[in-house]
Amino acid sequence: MTDALLPRGAAEPAPDRCFFRKGCNPLAETGRSKLQNQRAILNQQILKAVRLRAGAENLLRVTTNNKVREQVLLELSFVNSDLQILKEELEGLNISVEVYQNAEEAFSIPLVPLGLKETKEVDFTIPLKDFILEHYSEDSSEYEDEIADLTDLRQACRTPSRDEAGIEMLISYFNQLGFVENRFFPPTRHMGILFTWYDSFTGVPVCQQNLLLEKASILFNIGALYTQIGTRCNRQTQSGLENAVDAFQRAAGILNYLKETFTHTPSYDMSPAMLSVLAKMMLAQAQECVFEQISLPGIRNEFFTLVKMAQEVAKVGEVYMLVDTAMNQAPVKENIPYSWSKLAQIKSDHYKALAHYFVATILSDHKLQSTDDEDQQEKIWSQLYDHMPEGLTILTILKDKVQRQQLGKAHLRKALVYHEDALRACGLCKKLRNIDILQEILTVAHKRSLLKYAQQEQEDDFLSLIQAPDILPKTEHKVDMVSPQLSKVKVKDFFHRLSLGLKEGDYIISVEGMDCKWLGVNEVLEKLKSKGEQDIEIQVISCQDTTASMHNKSATYSVGMQKTYSLICLAMEEDKIDHSKKTTTPKVPFLSWGAKNRQKAASTLCLPSAIAGSSQTKKLTSPFTLLNTESSLY
Repeated sequence: MTDALLPRGAAEPAPDRCFFRKGCNPLAETGRSKLQNQRAILNQQILKAVRLRAGAENLLRVTTNNKVREQVLLELSFVNSDLQILKEELEGLNISVEVYQNAEEAFSIPLVPLGLKETKEVDFTIPLKDFILEHYSEDSSEYEDEIADLTDLRQACRTPSRDEAGIEMLISYFNQLGFVENRFFPPTRHMGILFTWYDSFTGVPVCQQNLLLEKASILFNIGALYTQIGTRCNRQTQSGLENAVDAFQRAAGILNYLKETFTHTPSYDMSPAMLSVLAKMMLAQAQECVFEQISLPGIRNEFFTLVKMAQEVAKVGEVYMLVDTAMNQAPVKENIPYSWSKLAQIKSDHYKALAHYFVATILSDHKLQSTDDEDQQEKIWSQLYDHMPEGLTILTILKDKVQRQQLGKAHLRKALVYHEDALRACGLCKKLRNIDILQEILTVAHKRSLLKYAQQEQEDDFLSLIQAPDILPKTEHKVDMVSPQLSKVKVKDFFHRLSLGLKEGDYIISVEGMDCKWLGVNEVLEKLKSKGEQDIEIQVISCQDTTASMHNKSATYSVGMQKTYSLICLAMEEDKIDHSKKTTTPKVPFLSWGAKNRQKAASTLCLPSAIAGSSQTKKLTSPFTLLNTESSLY
């Protein structure tokens, strides 16, 4: 579990100060921490190799000396070989699934988690202190504790615990970034803070002065942490399987939210195509856990039970087939671990084989008796196949012993083909071949089908031309993505003390709860004067004049921003209007925003401040209050 991390200089949690949880000890000798440390080392080696390759390619591009070109080409071949080896080592870490499984003895096929994205340390101190002094005109030294709290929270998020506390801490940092973005990151300038995140599949770093890269990477790690929680659940208990299903559904929801919210991300692991495949894989693993949950009490050798189980397990085989197909499509195929694609293929074949085995058991062990409901069984069989084998009818299957037996053997033959395909695919992949529990489960299932086939009469094998039809997948427990509810984790803005009162240049947007953005200056003044000596509560925003806007060339945030990102304010002084003009000038709103006023755009949308007489009250704004606005590119 993670421990509480108090604010700087606090011995006990103060009521007016934020506190959060700290991450796991990065030096702890756990299996997961060792993997993450190995991932960090590999990332540095890949970065070095990428830089060497870039330098060699630049030299090759400009040199005209043939001898130099030969040496550079030779160097490039060595560097590319080194990069390929490093990539294979990184893939080995991604398929090290045993470390993430539950520690209890279990006879279950391993599930695949996502590794956390690695990042470098970030120093917020100088850029934020400079901005506080320049933009807010406050003593930046008074906010050193707040800046330290933000830095500590980010550092803790690099090693979150593998439980709900770790999830909550990552979401807290994501929400805190919403406040930080509104206060310190205008769209018209860079803050000089460089964020570096490594691709979890290629190890290639992405470095940008863009807070959206930070937010997108944190979302990815929330999804990855959910997958690790799901694989850690005890799949030998009903509660453990329920938790696993929930974790994988939430992981799929986070990854899908990341795909739909942040577009044009400069990292392969967060590209829309890759995120779509990863979400499908998590839903497939959730469906697999649903089947395990149904079969955990045991599968009774009973007609209706076996029909239900055959269709449930056929559903698992179908979803893994779709995952395998998606993983082998460009551009995902180039970066997805090869062993993940083979594991999806193995699981698809394995579960399809189980479906045919269950149907063969029905045909061989359950003959229509006089006490059975013939109409009900006929209805069930009609829902089991998409088409009947040539020359057979449902009544024939129910009443003809020979035809029933031949169809049962056809299903067993198809089951054996799928089992053999799964074993062959496992043997061809070096990484999967070394997972003992996977090999054991596939072998046991294959032997069980062989034994069942050997129990059937063999005389008429060469005379039987019946081909077993495919089994229609069906589930009573369809899994779906669980949309993230990030706003449920409440956080307190670290920098809530900034601009608690009115300053020269602030713009009034509300008086006593009444929106006055579109009122004229005189109307606003009348409202203020009408209160006399009474206390008045107003909301204001602080704006900064800018010149030219800068276009975002990296991660694009497509949800949650206004059309112009920040309010474009225009204060009109009505006493400067020339009243001698005959033409009437339309009344200008006290506050307006639009495309015509881009040169006076506010660089920062500050959290509204309220003042009531001599007392100052702060109106906090959630970073999600803008999420229901019209989508636009940041």
